[in-house]
Amino acid sequence: PQAFTIIDQNRDGIISKDDLRDVLASMGQLNTKNEELEAMIKEASGPINFTVFLQMFGEKLKGTGSIKKEFLQELLTTQCDRFSAEEMKNLWAAFPPDVAGNVDYKNICYVITHGEEKEE
Repeated sequence: PQAFTIIDQNRDGIISKDDLRDVLASMGQLNTKNEELEAMIKEASGPINFTVFLQMFGEKLKGTGSIKKEFLQELLTTQCDRFSAEEMKNLWAAFPPDVAGNVDYKNICYVITHGEEKEE
């Protein structure tokens, strides 16, 4: 759940090429080429802040696009623009989890990043 904070090494709220190089080095992947880092950064639509990170993470998820409610709640209440208890209550009212406790991650990400429900 603290993936963004771990990758954002300099804590400026944006994941940069240097942040990626540092985190890859800390995982044992030394001497990553500039071109590789630039390719990773170019996958984003712009500067990689927490919202963009969420969107990219959502796009990388395989399968249904659903995750455990608890996992998403921990992400949203512990990272960057932290959600308040009231905001979480409103989120779960708008996107109730299914019987297994999963929520539609892609739909929630869309609404968080675009501010409106997508048309069916």
